[in-house]
Amino acid sequence: MFRTVTVGLGDSSESRAATEWAAREALLRGLPLKIVHVQELTPKYVARTPLVDVDRYRRWAEQLMHECAEGIRLRHPGLEVTTEHLTGTVADVLCEAAGFAEVLVLGSRGLGGLGGFMVGSVSLGVVSRAERPVVLVREWTADESSMGSEDAGSAAVPSGPVVLGLDIDQADDTLVAFAFDAAARRKAALRVVHAWPAPATSFSHLAGDTEFFDTLERGRASLLSTVLRPWRQKFPDVDVTEASRCGTAAQVLVNSCRDASLVVVGRQIRTGSFGAHIGHVTHSALHHITAPVAVVAHS
Repeated sequence: MFRTVTVGLGDSSESRAATEWAAREALLRGLPLKIVHVQELTPKYVARTPLVDVDRYRRWAEQLMHECAEGIRLRHPGLEVTTEHLTGTVADVLCEAAGFAEVLVLGSRGLGGLGGFMVGSVSLGVVSRAERPVVLVREWTADESSMGSEDAGSAAVPSGPVVLGLDIDQADDTLVAFAFDAAARRKAALRVVHAWPAPATSFSHLAGDTEFFDTLERGRASLLSTVLRPWRQKFPDVDVTEASRCGTAAQVLVNSCRDASLVVVGRQIRTGSFGAHIGHVTHSALHHITAPVAVVAHS
């Protein structure tokens, strides 16, 4: 199936930053970039805004996409860029668009000094349902080089490591492969973070308990190495750091991502249930990590 890197475009700075990030991702993957704008004008919305001019809105959206696409082509010569104006419920349309994409990229508003995302209902709806990787990008993240600078058209990416949050008891190949591939394409280091809880009977002041803790720590680190061994062999040029830490999985991951250029987390695909199911670790990553976060759905 013909694939693209697809980005959802809206009238916001974070959306435009996501488009720039998506363009660089398309260059890294050797794929076309598709810019999608979704127009949602439900009867309820029209009733609240009776003066809305649907035709004028469409012309504005088409102009927005045209200007964005032209800017991308100027900064990234040779990149194939297409645009598509769609109508419908935003989350539904974006989920459908994701099905034809290698990666779907969305902008997510930062919380300023608090550090993290303000993840809206649309983003959560897409992340919790799309079965292709979805990347959420903060407003400033894609603007690593000035949009107007001479070298803004390069495919350069931030030099920080790709960080993978991994549950070694449920290490899915789709998730691990995405992280190794992302690191290889960026020529970046890969930091694999695994967290394990302290034993319920842990008393660190007792010598015997300290020995038990050390044994457990070595065991978890060994298991992580075993899981990653075939991937190290498949991607020999990727510099891999293994970080097995005792603590809450969400907090360990957040603390390990301060210098990351991309963070990769998983979401188990669930069917036959209601509501968003992204897991508490992924939920925490989306709200508290400032780097782009890729959510990879897996079985």
